[in-house]
Amino acid sequence: MNSQTLGASTSVVEVTHIDSRGLWLYVDGREHYMPYDLFPWFADATVRQISRVNRHQPHHFHWPELDVDLTLDMIDHPEKYPRTYS
Repeated sequence: MNSQTLGASTSVVEVTHIDSRGLWLYVDGREHYMPYDLFPWFADATVRQISRVNRHQPHHFHWPELDVDLTLDMIDHPEKYPRTYS
């Protein structure tokens, strides 16, 4: 039996630092800063909840314990994605 890897690896994602102002998400050799004022879902979360991040697609991340889904574009350009409802 020959086992073959299908698709690209999508496992290189890690929360590298958490402090009182935000967190850093490491993705493919680059860190992305996520301040709590722009990403409030993480402000009152535990280290365990923040650290458990899944990568569903190359640029799509999910925190299952917080029910938060973000893309890399949302993280890098939060001004394009307002958090208000009309």
